Amino acid sequence: MIDFWIAAGLLLLLALAFLLLPVVRARRVQAEEDRTALNVALYEERLAELEAQRAAGTLGAGQLEAGRAEAARELLADTADGEGQRRASLGKAVPMAVALLVPLLGYGLYLHWGASDKLELARQFDEQPKTLEEMTARLEEAVKVQPDSAEGWYFLGRTYMAQERPVDAVRAFEQAARLAQRPPEILGQWAQALYFAEGKRWNPQMQALTDEALAADPAEVTSLGLLGIAAFEERRFADAAGYWERLVAILPEGDPSRAAIVGGIARAREQAGMPESAPATASQVELKVSVALAPELAGKVQPDDSVFVFARAVSGPPMPLAVERLRVADLPAQVALSDADAMMPQLRLSNFAEVQLVARVSRAGNPTAGDWVGQLDAVNAKASGEYALTIDRADAPSGRAPGED
Repeated sequence: MIDFWIAAGLLLLLALAFLLLPVVRARRVQAEEDRTALNVALYEERLAELEAQRAAGTLGAGQLEAGRAEAARELLADTADGEGQRRASLGKAVPMAVALLVPLLGYGLYLHWGASDKLELARQFDEQPKTLEEMTARLEEAVKVQPDSAEGWYFLGRTYMAQERPVDAVRAFEQAARLAQRPPEILGQWAQALYFAEGKRWNPQMQALTDEALAADPAEVTSLGLLGIAAFEERRFADAAGYWERLVAILPEGDPSRAAIVGGIARAREQAGMPESAPATASQVELKVSVALAPELAGKVQPDDSVFVFARAVSGPPMPLAVERLRVADLPAQVALSDADAMMPQLRLSNFAEVQLVARVSRAGNPTAGDWVGQLDAVNAKASGEYALTIDRADAPSGRAPGED
């Protein structure tokens, strides 16, 4: 901060120089006034001499008048240069008062509207923190300075979780979710912090957060992992295996947590008395769906618009049974829908005879309401097959494509 105050001081000195310039000029005017007074005194003395000479008879009347005129011209010549400066003089009091008030006023305004705290914080973040505690302190300071930063609150929540401070993390994730319009990844982190803050006791708030997260993004990994943990702790082993199977299907092959999750699936299946692998019907059923965008819609969508491809029971619950998420830029593409993509463990493709296949483009990233849609009805869900879906018509205002129940 030293260089900042040095620069501020130099600017202040420059401002004071402009303010004090009239004072310096006033001194010059005073000197000029003193010189003018002297010239007037000399003029009067000269007139007195001329009168004395006239009285003595050494000067005639014409010579007296000529002498007076000459003295008057000299006086006017001497005083003409200083007259303009005397009229323009501001005096000393006003500039001096302003010169004293400007530094105080400037300092007060900076304390009210300035951003020295943000400047200092930016400098701190330029240096790598040496400990997790130092990082936490920086993030806490950051959200004090910028309380509307969703990113700051999110990273503070992650840091609290790393320090095993879930109660503090709950508050941070709640703020981040509010500021960022409740994105699914933050909702999942919030629910996870709540779970550990409540001593691993599941409650309706956690369920609501994970439901909201998975409705917006069926592949939200934190919610899937947390639901599996909660189900396992409550001895709902079949549900736990189902959630973790969905999670494993999403994770890349090289993910370091994959092996632990696979082990958890095996333990959950063993506790539930389930076979080591998925049931034959589930493993054999796979619906391969080729998704394409109608050419006439190419100019009406954006490459980053979300594309949700899902299967829904013709006669059954309205929520999707299996979901895959793409982008418009990925089209045309082929996806495979199976029980591994189930939204809920008890709602598998293999449990229903017929399903609808839907592909929906949603710029807002909402799988239940979009902009454009394509659909196939009455697809046999008991047998594997290949199907083609073309997104070719506007989605209904209600968020359901024409013909959807």
